[in-house]
Amino acid sequence: MPSFLLNGRFLARFRDADTVLVLQLATISEREVLMELDPAAFFFTEHYRNYPAVLVRLAEVAAPLLTDVVTESWRHVNALPPGRPRKPAKRSGKRGERKVDVRRRLTSA
Repeated sequence: MPSFLLNGRFLARFRDADTVLVLQLATISEREVLMELDPAAFFFTEHYRNYPAVLVRLAEVAAPLLTDVVTESWRHVNALPPGRPRKPAKRSGKRGERKVDVRRRLTSA
C-alpha cells in the first residue's frame, strides 16, 4: 500500500483493505488519549508500540473526530524539517540483477 507523505515525511497510509488508517502522531501520549477517548476506533498493534502512530478503524470513528485527528497530524508533520530526498525506484528485475541488452546478447552469439 502506498504511503501519504508530507514534505518527504510519513503522514499516513491505509491498511487492511482500506478499512484502517495508520496515522502519524506527535507523541505516544496522544495515542493513549485517543484510545481512552474512543477505544473502538483507535488502537495500535505490537509493530507500532514504540512509534508515535495510531491505527484508526474508519467505520468506527466519528467524522468530526477523524477530521480533528488528521488535521493535528498534518500540522505536526508539516512542522517537521523536510525528509531526506529519496532515490528514484529502480525498474530493473530483482535487487542486484543487471539489465541485459537482449539485442547485443543475440548478435554476439
